[in-house]
Amino acid sequence: MWSAVDVARATVRRQCEGLSAAQVADKVTEAERRERETRQQLGSPAVDRGPYDGDPEDLAEQWVARHAEWRRIAALMDDHGWPAYSPEQDVQGSAWARERDAQREGALARRAAWQRERQDARDELKAQVWLSADVSRRLRAIAARTGLEPEQVLAQLADRVRMNVDGALTVDTFTPR
Repeated sequence: MWSAVDVARATVRRQCEGLSAAQVADKVTEAERRERETRQQLGSPAVDRGPYDGDPEDLAEQWVARHAEWRRIAALMDDHGWPAYSPEQDVQGSAWARERDAQREGALARRAAWQRERQDARDELKAQVWLSADVSRRLRAIAARTGLEPEQVLAQLADRVRMNVDGALTVDTFTPR
């Protein structure tokens, strides 16, 4: 999960591209004002919020982070004398963006793996089988001799069962290698 700082860096980086130093200074001023306003809202008595309103503490944290990032960009432009901001020139910002991209790719890969696991779980058949005492004893004996669990023996048998065109079941013979 991204922190407020990560979100602020990504947001400012997207909004900042091509802005002049004066425009960035305006953004710093706006972020400072919004940070001050959200802090004041936190200190005021609680107002009944709607079901879709965000958490005021999260909003305040986001504006603190955005203000810090806008100040960093303004200082960077001032130090290097850039007439306009270009994300490619911002070494630190580019490193952060690469980290976020790597985190995102990792999260997407983990989600895809989780979805595959869930699909595999849905494809599995889990059944409770009631066998006669004689068949059950034979199955347990076979499992003991092969070192398998009874469920594994049944799964291997099921892999070898075929249905003929007339509906009769046949078992493919096992040919050892």
